[in-house]
Amino acid sequence: QVQLVESGGGLVQPGGSLRLSCAASGFTLKTYHMAWFRQAPGKERELVAAVENYGIGTLHVDSVKGRFTISSDNVKNTIYLQMNSMKPEDTAMYYCGAVRTWSDIRTMKIYDYWGLGTQVTVSS
Repeated sequence: QVQLVESGGGLVQPGGSLRLSCAASGFTLKTYHMAWFRQAPGKERELVAAVENYGIGTLHVDSVKGRFTISSDNVKNTIYLQMNSMKPEDTAMYYCGAVRTWSDIRTMKIYDYWGLGTQVTVSS
């Protein structure tokens, strides 16, 4: 049974840090490219960062460049999102997803698997 389980969300003050994890089961990360998306209330889900199946290539959207870092551990079959210098506008539900083709990394409807999400709130 395929599962993606996110963890690590919570409440953090502006300028603080969080590390999200997404543990995959039922498939190996070597066969899928992985990504973090987020969705704030009243907004569409948007791509945050992505990592290629062997963890070599990464992508970070402009709004998080220099603050967030995506990584993967193929031994633990887990991806991570290290979030530093966090801002109130980073508040959202964060989801991880798995997709076969790198060129489809921004196309949510192509994704094969999604987790249920973890809530991140940045507030003083």
